[in-house]
Amino acid sequence: MSNREVVILSVGGVRFVTRASTLQQFPESRLARMLNGDDQEFKLSNGDFFVDRDGTLFSYIMDFLRTLQVSLPTDFSDYQRLQREAEFYGLYPLADLLSQEHLLKPRLEILEVRFSFQEMQAFFRIFGSCSTTVETLSEQITVFAGQQSGQSWNSPFPSQKPLVPLPLERPSHHDMVFQCGTNYSAGDQFVARYVSIKPDNRKLINGTNVLGLLLDTLLKDGFRLISTRTVSSEEKVECYSFERMKRPPGLTVRVRQNPGSPGAAQAKRSQVQKGK
Repeated sequence: MSNREVVILSVGGVRFVTRASTLQQFPESRLARMLNGDDQEFKLSNGDFFVDRDGTLFSYIMDFLRTLQVSLPTDFSDYQRLQREAEFYGLYPLADLLSQEHLLKPRLEILEVRFSFQEMQAFFRIFGSCSTTVETLSEQITVFAGQQSGQSWNSPFPSQKPLVPLPLERPSHHDMVFQCGTNYSAGDQFVARYVSIKPDNRKLINGTNVLGLLLDTLLKDGFRLISTRTVSSEEKVECYSFERMKRPPGLTVRVRQNPGSPGAAQAKRSQVQKGK
C-alpha cells in the first residue's frame, strides 16, 4: 500500500483524492502510517480508505497538507473541533496553530475619512486602526503640485508645466493628510494640487471628485460604509466611517527534510512563522 501514488479516502462519506506524498508530509502522523497499513482506524474497502470522522473539517486538513498553511474562511468558528481532528490524525503542528485562535481569527478594522472644504481647497485626513492598511493606501495616493496661470481652480486639465509629486503628510503610522485645489499666490498665478489614486490614472483637482474616487476605492477594497456625519458645520467638516473584517495572514509551518525519506518532511511544534 505504501507504493500507491494516488490515494482515495472516504472521510465521513466525503471522498478525497490526493497523492501519497501529500499524506506523507508528516511521517509520524496517522495518515502516513495508514499508507503502511500500520493503523487499523483506517479501513480499506474497495481500494478506498474509510475513516468515520468529519469530512467537512477534513477538507481544511487536506488544504494544510497541500500548502503547509492555515487559511480559514472569515466566518469559520469550529477551531476547537478542527484542533481535535488535527490531534486525531497526529498533525500536531496544525493542532498547535489552531490552539492560537487569536492568530487565526479575522479582525475588525476601522477606517475614518475626514473631508473639509475651504474656499478653493479640499482637505483630507484618513485615520485607520491598522497601520498596514494606511501604509498601503498611502502608496496608492499621489499629490502633484504645479502652477497655473489665469485658469479656473476646478479646471479638469492640468497645467502644461510639469507637475511635481509631493509626499503625503504622515502625522503617525495610523493616519495621513493631503489636500487638493488651488492657492492664489501672486498676480494671476495659482499653485494647484492634483490627486491621483491608483489604479485610476486621472489627476483630479476638484475635492468632490477626489472624495468620490477615494470612497469608491475603499468600497472596492472590502470596506463597508457604516456612517456619515458632519463634525463641524461651520468649518464644513464631514466624516465617513468604514469597517471591514480583515483576514489574518496565512500561518505557515516550517518543515525540515527527513534525510531518510526524500520528499517527506518532519515538523517541530515550535517551528511556526507567519506566512508572507
